[in-house]
Amino acid sequence: MSVGAAGGEDKPMGEMNTTPLIDVMLVLLIMFIITIPIQTHATKLDLPPPTPSNNPNIKPDFNQINIDFLNTIYWNDEEVTLEQLDTYLKQVGAIQPAESQPELRLKPDQMARYEIVNRVMAIAQQAGIKKMGFVGNEAYA
Repeated sequence: MSVGAAGGEDKPMGEMNTTPLIDVMLVLLIMFIITIPIQTHATKLDLPPPTPSNNPNIKPDFNQINIDFLNTIYWNDEEVTLEQLDTYLKQVGAIQPAESQPELRLKPDQMARYEIVNRVMAIAQQAGIKKMGFVGNEAYA
């Protein structure tokens, strides 16, 4: 582009006008951006079906068995018999896969009879409980 009156007005311009080419390029770029599908980064997971517990006494995270000094057995702070305890433990043991079973926490009083504690542990083992822990061991130290 020349500016001035030095005799260059009647000569043809040797430069190409690129403004229409840039306009076409921008329109094509916008059309490509609009038509490209949105990429989703989703991962397909096959989760196990939920195991509905028809018993509201069974908690999904952990259940606690307390045995007091009178040898009374409590399941989640509710007094139960050995037969009821066996039913609850069989329902927990039937949850598959075994890794999704809630943890069983056993807390016997230090005055509880060993025979009762042993019977509760045997029932839990026969029911198929995989995760079991003892609470309050520091009282026996």
